[in-house]
Amino acid sequence: PQRQGGTMGNPVTWFEVVGKDGPALQTFYSEAFGWQLQDPANMGYGMLMQPEQGIGGGVGQSPDGNGHVTFYVEVDDPHAALDKIEQLGGKTVVPVTEMEMVTFALFADPEGHVVGVVKGQDAG
Repeated sequence: PQRQGGTMGNPVTWFEVVGKDGPALQTFYSEAFGWQLQDPANMGYGMLMQPEQGIGGGVGQSPDGNGHVTFYVEVDDPHAALDKIEQLGGKTVVPVTEMEMVTFALFADPEGHVVGVVKGQDAG
């Protein structure tokens, strides 16, 4: 089912906060909001998976040491989404990356804000 251009927009399904000191950020957000962050892959990336309390998200260490806060929009086809984004003036920051649990990409909008796209779980 193609959502782009239809009556239903693509939903935001994940957020991310990463920075220089992942453990300190995890402690901060856990204590500030009562979040119970889990790190099932033991990668220093705490994940908030409580759908009844809003969208899930992750807090952790930035691979390059540069922090950012972003959100991820679910799409059926990340490659097609990046093509459209580039036509609209955005730039690919991280190309489509397939991991065991997720397929995602990051782009910068025309003003440089970094946002992600993630392939829907039920997408083909």
